[in-house]
Amino acid sequence: MAKISAIKQQVKRTGRVSVYLDGRYSFSLARDQLVQLGLKVGQELKPPEVNRLKTDMAYGKLRDLVYKWLSLRSRSEYEINEYLRKKTDDEDLKKRIVEELKLYNYVDDNKFSEMWIRNRRLLKPVSKYRLRQELLQKRVPQEIIAESLDSAKLDDLAAAKAVIARRGQRYADQQKLMAYLARQGFSYDVIKRALAD
Repeated sequence: MAKISAIKQQVKRTGRVSVYLDGRYSFSLARDQLVQLGLKVGQELKPPEVNRLKTDMAYGKLRDLVYKWLSLRSRSEYEINEYLRKKTDDEDLKKRIVEELKLYNYVDDNKFSEMWIRNRRLLKPVSKYRLRQELLQKRVPQEIIAESLDSAKLDDLAAAKAVIARRGQRYADQQKLMAYLARQGFSYDVIKRALAD
C-alpha cells in the first residue's frame, strides 16, 4: 500500500497537479481528473490503483496536448489519428482519446469539411477543385467532400472574377494570369469566361 502524502499544484502547468506517494513524486494528473477520481491526502492506494492512475496520467497529458492542438483549427479524423500515432504507441490510449473527441463532436468529417470550405472561401476565393484537393489531402471521404461542396453552392466563375479583381493588376501578361488561375484549380472554360467579363 502507498499513501498519498501530498498533492501539489504544478508551477508551469496550472491545469495539472503532482501527486506524491510516501513523500516521493509518483505521477501527475489534470485538475479535472483529480476531482473526478476524488483523490485526497492521506488516502491509501494499492499497487494496481497506482498503475491505473499512472495510465490516467498518460491519458490526461495526451488529452491536454490534443485539445491544445485542436484549438488552433479543426481537424479531420485522419489528421487526429496521425497526430495520436506520432505521440504514442498505446492503442488503448489512442482509442480512449478518439472516443472522448467523438463524444464532444471534435471528430466529425462532415462538420470539418463544411467548416474548411467556409473558412477557405472567406480568406480568399478558390476553386471547387482546389477545395476538393485540400480535403482529399486531409483524407476526408470523397462522398463527404462531394456533399459539402454541393451544399456550399459555390460559384467558380464568381470566385475566378474575385481572384482577377484582387490579383489581376499584378500580371501584365494575360497568359501569366491565366496560368495563375489554372494553378488555383479553375478550369480553362471558367478562366476564359471570367476574363471576358
